[in-house]
Amino acid sequence: MEQPELLTSILHFGAYFGLSLVFIIVFKFFYAAVTPHDEWKLIKEQQNVAAAIGFGGAIVGFAIALSGAASNSVSLVDFMTWGAVALVAQTLAFLLVRFVFMPRIVERIESNETSAGIMLAATNIAVGLLNAACMAY
Repeated sequence: MEQPELLTSILHFGAYFGLSLVFIIVFKFFYAAVTPHDEWKLIKEQQNVAAAIGFGGAIVGFAIALSGAASNSVSLVDFMTWGAVALVAQTLAFLLVRFVFMPRIVERIESNETSAGIMLAATNIAVGLLNAACMAY
């Protein structure tokens, strides 16, 4: 690879990586706004393992989806569009668990039931994998 191409590639990497970090920060706030429990308070103040596992799975699932968007996008605008789609899909994953699979998930997370956190994390990671795979167009 020639020098100008290398510099262009590094700039593209920086743009995609930087935007990915912004997306993860936005996701953290968006996801926290959708969930009725305060993950950060549960994790930081109460050392709630179930909340940490569930929220960690949400972040990993979203990052997997973002990686699919980055790998398959043709431009930054395309990446931002698919990143927004991933954000919505990951949020819907929580709502699916809350209202369909485990209607008492919020109470179980707040009670520090590790099994509930694991199921929430597993669902979020599964949705992230499916999300990333479906972005391969």
